Amino acid sequence: MNRFLAYMFCLFCVTAFAQEEDPNLFTLDTDVFYGTILEHNPDISHLITGHPSGLILSYNKKTYGFKDWESRFNYPDWGFSFIYQDMKNTYLGENYSLYAHYNFYFLNRNLNFRIGQGMAYTTNPYDKNTNFRNNAYGSDLLSSTYLMLNYKKENIIKGFGLQAGISVIHYSNANFRAPNTSTNTFAFNVGANYMFNSDKEPEYIPTSEEKKYKEPIAFNFAFRSGVNESDIIDVGQYPFYIISAYADKRINRKSAIQLGTDVFFSKFLEELIHFYAVAFPELNVKGDEDWKRVGVFVGHELFINKMSFVTQLGYYVYYPYDFEGQVYNRIGLKRYFGDKIFGAITLKSHGAKAEAVEFGIGVRL
Repeated sequence: MNRFLAYMFCLFCVTAFAQEEDPNLFTLDTDVFYGTILEHNPDISHLITGHPSGLILSYNKKTYGFKDWESRFNYPDWGFSFIYQDMKNTYLGENYSLYAHYNFYFLNRNLNFRIGQGMAYTTNPYDKNTNFRNNAYGSDLLSSTYLMLNYKKENIIKGFGLQAGISVIHYSNANFRAPNTSTNTFAFNVGANYMFNSDKEPEYIPTSEEKKYKEPIAFNFAFRSGVNESDIIDVGQYPFYIISAYADKRINRKSAIQLGTDVFFSKFLEELIHFYAVAFPELNVKGDEDWKRVGVFVGHELFINKMSFVTQLGYYVYYPYDFEGQVYNRIGLKRYFGDKIFGAITLKSHGAKAEAVEFGIGVRL
């Protein structure tokens, strides 16, 4: 018994020491890229006049399994990145962007997939007097998402490594202000990386978690809000309010499935109905149509540490006024504060047509 206790004590000490041994390694990446703006909408064809180029700078914090969630996702990196992009078009100007990102690894850590979400500043947004041809960016601040798929080798020699691959960079203000046709850049990128203190890199710690994981059905309540505008320029920006209730069931440590309902109070839609009734009588809009909507949705939530990635597909069951179709979708991020309270930033769309960026708070019971 004494030997057993001594062994357990030593094991505890070694484990505790190991948990404090994270060397806090990180890499810095630099990539240059060259590509083209994809014509996802014929309305932006006049803005595609050259091949955009730019620079991507990245900070990546390495993980080795010192926290349980790290081994679940094959020891991803998390970090921050900056993108400068010259759109190579007089009306679009240049974009400067900041992101938070994750890097996920595959194929013996040779293939690296990155997803980043952030904000961009554009130097030449739409202006009805001086830049009316820029129907892609209706505001100088934009939401931006980028994806990157690289073949990447780290620490080839003395901490230096190389990577090359493809990227897609998306800019949109999600109808915060019209116009909002948005742009998507497809690009080839190549670059180098450097790992600081690479000689201190530890071994990856295998997971000690049990594979089976059970959790009872949880009930969620969320309130979302923000400001948006219809596609009619200068009609005005209006607030919206969304009340959501849904149940979710964790199917494993990574994922949960969702089923719920949304109630939408979108003031821009009320104003749009009034505008059409007055300005376009041939559309047969009376002006007294109900602008509220109710939807039901199914969804999936991917849990990554205290963050999660949400995807939902919904259908309006109460739909008195036809606007962009009865099917809607939502994607976004949630951040948990403790076990119950969360904040969320999500994008609601009808297919590829964005309606609004939603800022929300909620509780999971």
